[in-house]
Amino acid sequence: MSAIAMETQIVTNSQAASVETSRPFFSIRDMHAYYGESYIVQGVSLDIRQGEILALLGRNGAGKTSTLRTIARTDDPQMRQGEIWLDGKPIHQMKSHEAARSGIQLVPEDRRIISGLTVEENIALAKVAPGNGWSLEQIYESFPRLAERRKQEGVTLSGGEQQMLAIARALARDLKLLLLDEPYEGLAPVIVHEIERILHSIKPLGITTIIVEQNAVAALKLADRAVILDTGEVAFAGTAKEVLDNTELRHEYLAI
Repeated sequence: MSAIAMETQIVTNSQAASVETSRPFFSIRDMHAYYGESYIVQGVSLDIRQGEILALLGRNGAGKTSTLRTIARTDDPQMRQGEIWLDGKPIHQMKSHEAARSGIQLVPEDRRIISGLTVEENIALAKVAPGNGWSLEQIYESFPRLAERRKQEGVTLSGGEQQMLAIARALARDLKLLLLDEPYEGLAPVIVHEIERILHSIKPLGITTIIVEQNAVAALKLADRAVILDTGEVAFAGTAKEVLDNTELRHEYLAI
């Protein structure tokens, strides 16, 4: 290869690497979603880098849960316009099970622990899906409470333990984007701190997280970045610190 050709190749590779580095790991472009004819998610766009934690905030009815459900490609709400990209792969035309196989795992507010199954059986059932998630050993090492209760029926756990189990099931699957809907609701501070520890521990593994939480201050202290929704639209997008430092913004959109 000539020197000119080699130099051109080096430049091309450098440019490709730069594009790869600058490309968001997860993106939403102009997403619109409806419950029937009720217009809920109104042109939401956002970008997240790999391993970031994003706090998705807003008052009740702002469209936060609907945004998570649309990302996860659930049937309701129905996405009628926009694009969703994860690690360079289009998600917007997928069904929910296809999005899950692509690495999007939603932990809903009600946790969906399966009745009649033990803790370990709930986790094992999640591992049936294709992909390489965490092993039981990894899960029990990170969630010692679940290890202690592995033979206990999942629905008989405390609320905090059920939340841990719901997150553990997501980790048992091929996970790239974790969607958490109100993970702190009704939990004691010690359990909240335990969940925060887990979320911090998975950041270096490249797992990206979007957290919807009414306890906005706790979510902001955990998060790298924040998006605030107001009646289904993005009212603010920036760093979590910007929201924590802006009293007027928090009062207007979060009532704190």
